[in-house]
Amino acid sequence: MEFGTNESQAMIADTVKKFAEAHIRPNIMEWDEAQIFPVELFKKMGEQGLMGILVPEKYNGSGLGYFEYVTAIIEVARVCGSIGLSMAAHNSLCTGHIMAFGNEEQKMKYLSKLSTGEWIGAWGLTEANTGSDAMRMQCITNEDGLLDH
Repeated sequence: MEFGTNESQAMIADTVKKFAEAHIRPNIMEWDEAQIFPVELFKKMGEQGLMGILVPEKYNGSGLGYFEYVTAIIEVARVCGSIGLSMAAHNSLCTGHIMAFGNEEQKMKYLSKLSTGEWIGAWGLTEANTGSDAMRMQCITNEDGLLDH
């Protein structure tokens, strides 16, 4: 197996690097100091295919593999680690779990909007009484969709 950079990865790295330099670097300090989560940036990232990198094209994703995904994350994180981490959480923790465990109806409903950046995904883990211990979490939902503790 070849682990060197291929032509596709090089093209993705160049494209993402240019995007990050143009749309992320000029705003880093403003976002950080004002504690802003740049929703509009993530929508732009969706337009570029960065919010559904691993998602098949049938769900509006880019349909790429993990080598391309890692390449994109590296280039974003080189400019801003926080944006890179949020991009990774969206792609891996949110869309990744829907890809792995969702049924077809759920995939059609959620992945199409997540892949384009129309929706931004998250993944809840930490609770005040458990930290990041998923086995001890107590927050659940009931049939009405209301949260119980």
